[in-house]
Amino acid sequence: MVQTRIRESATTRERGDDAVTFDDVLAELEDRKTEFDEQRYVPKDFVARLKQLGIYRASTPAKFGGQPLPPAEFLDRIERISAVDGSTGWVASFGSALIYLAALPLETQAELYRDGPDVTFAAGLFPVQPAEATDRGFRVDGRWKFASGCMGADILGVGIPGDASTGGKPRTALLHPDQVEIVQEWDVVGMRGTGSFDLVVRDTEVPREWTFIRGGESAVDEPLYRYPVIAYAAQVLAVVGSGVARAALEHAEQVGSGYAGVTGAPKLADRPHYRTQVASAEAALRSARAWFYDLSHEVWETVVAGDPATDEQNAHLRLASAHLAKTASDVVGDLVEISGTAPINRSHPLQRLLGDALVPKQHAFLGPAMYDSAGAVLMGMDPTTPGFQ
Repeated sequence: MVQTRIRESATTRERGDDAVTFDDVLAELEDRKTEFDEQRYVPKDFVARLKQLGIYRASTPAKFGGQPLPPAEFLDRIERISAVDGSTGWVASFGSALIYLAALPLETQAELYRDGPDVTFAAGLFPVQPAEATDRGFRVDGRWKFASGCMGADILGVGIPGDASTGGKPRTALLHPDQVEIVQEWDVVGMRGTGSFDLVVRDTEVPREWTFIRGGESAVDEPLYRYPVIAYAAQVLAVVGSGVARAALEHAEQVGSGYAGVTGAPKLADRPHYRTQVASAEAALRSARAWFYDLSHEVWETVVAGDPATDEQNAHLRLASAHLAKTASDVVGDLVEISGTAPINRSHPLQRLLGDALVPKQHAFLGPAMYDSAGAVLMGMDPTTPGFQ
């Protein structure tokens, strides 16, 4: 049974020293990020370090021992991690994903958190695979893509079809890691260390109470679970790109005063076009971030006051997230363009940052279609993208 295995996992997982500081963990990440990139995943021992920082209790309900953070506070932490390593920031961002699990029955959530609030959840939801209904739940069998962070997860999810009771929205079925085969297929130019591997499940029955609808109605009455769920999922990914862009800007500003090309041309900081582009990139990123965080604070104040977020607020959150992801990617690309021939080397820092910054804006939650849907909502129309609200 899933619930029995969750208890076993929680009692055996590593717990760290509560006195660890954020800076301690970031320093360790700086030393190990190449290791994570080469092995293509963030290992369990470092996930345990992130647990020490409270990353994986930041969306656990308070009633189950969690310390749910206002979204802007969590986003700031993910951005700081991402400025050191985008892949680890991406994995840490799913510390927010327990907000999805608030749609589980309360009895199931009590079992999930029985041995503590620090639970890591990873999922491969697509392609949605057929699942035969049984008397108790669903018989799951198939292969799913993009399960970021699965190597360090305490519980895994896979996508199965919905039915009349879900309004046609797909379900997520929860399984213990020993019920799932992880196939390490992940050969990409960005976010290489996220371990976004494939999940394979063979002929396994999942009880109905261990399934939920992503973005479904929460069974928990606390402010975080009134915040727009899918918009929050988009925000945590967009802010990874922002952290990566910040790292690229810091690199450009530091090396600009010292780097000179092999041709004997002036050093970068002596070139007007270099100074102008760096300044423009600073303005663009800071502006996009300011709007992004201001909206998060505004919507949080709304839900804390007991009011639901409006459709317009949700649209602005989705739009600001897509805009930040695109701005971040553009910033890194522009910095590569003005940096001469040095970035063509595979080992150049901007090469890695360029690939990492590309990934968030390519995500379905953050792509060009979000602009169309946001514009439709702001003009009183229905969104044009399924799952936008």
